[in-house]
Amino acid sequence: MVLRRLLRRLALFAVLVFAPTLCLSAPASDNAALQSLLHLLDYLAVDYPPVVANGGISDEGEYAEQREFAAQAKALMAQLPDRADKPHLEASVKQLADFIDHRAPGADVQTFCRKLSSEVIAAYQVEVAPAMAPSLQTGAALYAANCAQCHGSLGFGDGPLATTLDPKPINFHDGHRQNERSLYSLYSTISLGVKGTAMRAFSELDSAQRWALSFYVSNFLADDEERARGATLWREPRHRNTFAGLAAVTRAFPANYNDDDRAILAYLRSRPDQIAAGMPKPLDTARNKLDSSAAAYRAGNRKQAYDDAVSAYLDGFELIETPLVAVNPALKDTIERAMENYRQAVKDGSAAPGDVARQSRAIIAQLEEADAALSGNGLSPIMAFTSSLIILLREGLEAILVLAAIITFLIKTERRDAVPQVHLGWVAALAAGVLTWYAAKELISFTSISRELMEGYTALFSAVMLLYVGYWLHNHSHAERWKSFIRGRIHDSVGAGTVWGLVFISFVAVYREAAETILFYETLWLQTAAGDHRYLLAGLLAAAVILLGMAWAMFRLSVRLPLKLFFRANAALLTLLAVVFAGKGIAALQEAGQLRVDPINFPEIHLLGIYPTLESLGAQLTLVTAAVAWLLYARSREQH
Repeated sequence: MVLRRLLRRLALFAVLVFAPTLCLSAPASDNAALQSLLHLLDYLAVDYPPVVANGGISDEGEYAEQREFAAQAKALMAQLPDRADKPHLEASVKQLADFIDHRAPGADVQTFCRKLSSEVIAAYQVEVAPAMAPSLQTGAALYAANCAQCHGSLGFGDGPLATTLDPKPINFHDGHRQNERSLYSLYSTISLGVKGTAMRAFSELDSAQRWALSFYVSNFLADDEERARGATLWREPRHRNTFAGLAAVTRAFPANYNDDDRAILAYLRSRPDQIAAGMPKPLDTARNKLDSSAAAYRAGNRKQAYDDAVSAYLDGFELIETPLVAVNPALKDTIERAMENYRQAVKDGSAAPGDVARQSRAIIAQLEEADAALSGNGLSPIMAFTSSLIILLREGLEAILVLAAIITFLIKTERRDAVPQVHLGWVAALAAGVLTWYAAKELISFTSISRELMEGYTALFSAVMLLYVGYWLHNHSHAERWKSFIRGRIHDSVGAGTVWGLVFISFVAVYREAAETILFYETLWLQTAAGDHRYLLAGLLAAAVILLGMAWAMFRLSVRLPLKLFFRANAALLTLLAVVFAGKGIAALQEAGQLRVDPINFPEIHLLGIYPTLESLGAQLTLVTAAVAWLLYARSREQH
């Protein structure tokens, strides 16, 4: 019976969590078409101009190929999922084909291709940069193993196999061509290959390896003198805004920049680890997204306005909430409520564009105040320690309580043999959290909204599971002939189905927050000065010690309780955690824009998952009412 119930709940979990995730990841299934389309646009931008000059054709075969590429671009565009901008993009691709058919000037076609490529990237939110700085050492090793035979050890296109190939391998020192290629162009070529040439797709390499190879290859274009000049320029603050982040570097075409900026680009291509110094801060992201949201709302694009409003919170403000709490908790609450009200106003669509713009400007002013409160070259040592401590305590407390309750329950019911399986569950959850974070960065189109949806649905599933286990524990504490049940049946009743159900709960309890916790620490690491990272690590270690101490104290207290009292206490604890998880699950879905937000006058207690919204409190009240009703029913049944 227990096993069947657990299986039913596993099925519910699959529907609630993985089905929405698959839907959210659906654009990733179209990734090949997207990448191929962008790849074609890049090749048209680079290869078309030399073919057509002054209305004349220099090579009929090459021109026919350009027309074929344009036709393929139309077919690929038609395959992409519907978006608000898709009709415009389809019309643009058709216009591009017309330009090529009518032998438009090469410069015009190149400009049009670059503009169209940017619009496709924006419309389909294509990831155009690696999650972290690639290793050029890895790139060098990959180049020697995969590319040098054709392109030559120094990239001149003179490898041992070059004489046997037609067309000849690319010379990476050819400034005329390589100045028109971005790092993303190189990455696409390595990922997809080039039809009709010996350049195959290196699909056996993962994304990080292909990016490392792209960065390495890009360095053939510049020399050490230019890179050294770029390093000197990069140290000057006035140059930091030119390439603000990895995406700015990977999408840059050297030909579009002046000599100084090209030197900086050459340096950053050789030292991608230095790009983080110029990356936009979370608060910059929040401000930019709010500006974009207000502009989109003014243009009548409510969906884009709402998506940007959600992103302003999830990709921006949320990442600095913890350090802001340490210095000005009231400001944190004020901004959070203001952003919530702004999202709701944009979603409803009833507000005038001028009112939305005023709300946006007011929030940006509050963000400026937050920036001032967190000002400096990085988080102070005390703030780094405190923020690190709070994050792990906040994210880990519920998981520790669940794990301690499960392990103590197994020991009290003489199932110590199942304890290692529970440990396996939470260790696997940590590993899955790391893999989810990596996949979201490197492998799939997994946005911040997707992350919040997964957290929300998983939290709601956890609430259902915890409520059920609490019911199971309380029900067994009231079994008839209780002493006989404890002596003779408890070990058998905690069978394989129950054990694996508890293992699964331990997995879900830890996995729910693992990937997001890593993201928070990643942001903290970037906000903390390099010399103060030890304080961040000290805060993490201190929080881990505190959590382990709490687990140990709970374990020592629980094992001394009589079994009947233990069952009831654990039932109460798990029911409380179910209420907490329900509140946090609803809040996560609201942050992702999936549920309406109706604020009410009520205190916020993050630790208990209490948020001042009608939806969140309503869900928790429903659970509490159901639990109390069941408890009263159980007691009345005992009395009879």
